[in-house]
Amino acid sequence: MVTRRFRLAAAALGVSVLVRLLWALFWPGDLILVDLHVYVEGAANLFRGNLYDWTDSSRSPQFPLPFTYPPFAALVLYPLHYLPFDVVAVGWLLATVAALFGVVWISLEMMVGREAMREQSWRTAAVAWTAAGMWLEPVRSTLDYGQVNVFLVLSAMVAVRSTRWWVSGTLVGLAAGVKLTPAVTGLYFTARRRWLAVICSAAAFLGTIGVTYLLTPGETGRYFGELVGDPHRIGPVGSVINQSLRGALTRLAGHDVGSGLLWKTSVLVTAVLAFFAWRALRFDDRLGTLIIVQLFGLMASPISWSHHWVWLVPTMLWLLHGPLREAPGARVMAGFWLVTTVIGVPFVLGTLQKSMWDISRPGYLSWLGAANVIGVLVLYAWIIRAGRLSPERAVDRSREQEPYPVP
Repeated sequence: MVTRRFRLAAAALGVSVLVRLLWALFWPGDLILVDLHVYVEGAANLFRGNLYDWTDSSRSPQFPLPFTYPPFAALVLYPLHYLPFDVVAVGWLLATVAALFGVVWISLEMMVGREAMREQSWRTAAVAWTAAGMWLEPVRSTLDYGQVNVFLVLSAMVAVRSTRWWVSGTLVGLAAGVKLTPAVTGLYFTARRRWLAVICSAAAFLGTIGVTYLLTPGETGRYFGELVGDPHRIGPVGSVINQSLRGALTRLAGHDVGSGLLWKTSVLVTAVLAFFAWRALRFDDRLGTLIIVQLFGLMASPISWSHHWVWLVPTMLWLLHGPLREAPGARVMAGFWLVTTVIGVPFVLGTLQKSMWDISRPGYLSWLGAANVIGVLVLYAWIIRAGRLSPERAVDRSREQEPYPVP
C-alpha cells in the first residue's frame, strides 16, 4: 500500500529532478556542467596525443581546466563525444540521481537489513533522503558541475555490499582506474580481512593501466610517470573549496604546506584516530567502517574539493540510523553535518575569496574554512568514546561477518 508520506517523498524527488534539469539546461552560468564539458571534450583527445595538454579556458578563465583523471577514465568517457551534449547532460544528471538513490538505499540496507527495506517506511526514507540529498552541498555541487563523484561512491557501496571477492575487487579497481581516490576502499577490505578482494582490486587497477598502455602508451606513461603526483595541476590547493587536511593547513599557515613534516604529522594523527575509531565499532558495522575509511581518504588526499564529500550523506544516515544512534551526541554530530552541507560552507566562503589562487585571508575565515577537517576529527573522537561505551560493541573481531548474502 502506497502511503501519503511515500507520495510526498516521491513528489519532492520528482520536483527536485525537474528543477535540476531545468537549471542545467537553461541557466546561463559558465560553470554549469563545466566538468562534464571537460570529461566529454577532453576525452575526445585520447587518441590524438594531447589528452594532458588540452585545456578548456572558456568557462574558467582564472584556471584553464585540464583533463586530470587517468587515461582509463578518458577511455570510458570517450564514446560520449559522439552524442549531442544536451543528450549527455540529461542522461548524466538522471544517472547521478539514480546513483544517489542507490547510495542511500544501500546505506540503509547495510544498517537495517534487506528484509526491512521491503517495508514502506524504509522505502519512503530512501526516496526522501534522495530528494533531500540532492540539495546538500556535495551532491548539489556534483550536479552543478556534472561531476563523477556519486558514481564512484556507489561503486564502493556496491563493492562493500557484495560478498563475492571478485565483484568487490573488480569494482574498486575499475573505479580507481577512473579516479585514483576510490583506491582507499582497499583499506576497508583490509580492515575486514577480505584479502582476496584486496588482491583483486589491485589486479583490476593494474589491468586498467595495462589496457590504456596498449592503446595509448604515451598518455599512460606521461600520466603515471609525470602528472600523477602534481596536485597544482588539479587546481589551487589553498582554495577554500579544497577541504582536505593540506587545504586547511595551507589556509591556516598562509602558504602551501606541501607534503612536508606538518602535513605528514597531521595525516599520521588522523590515521591513528581513524584506527581507534574503527576499533571502537562493532565488527558487523560495515557502513561505519567504510565511512571511517572514506573520510580518512578525503582528509589525506592533497585535494578534496567540497563536491568530493558525497560520503557525508551516508555519514548522516549512519549517525541517525546506525548502531550508535542512541549514543549521546549522535544527533548533534548529524546536525553539524546537515547544517554545514545545507549552507554549503566552502561555497559561501568561496564567494569571499578575491581569487581562487589567493591563500592569505583573515584568520577567522581560515578556521571556518576548516569545517570539514575539524568535523571529521571530532567525529572520530566521538566514535572512539561512544563506541567503547556501547554495551553492544562486539568483542570477537577474529573473522569476517556478513549479515546477509548477496547473489
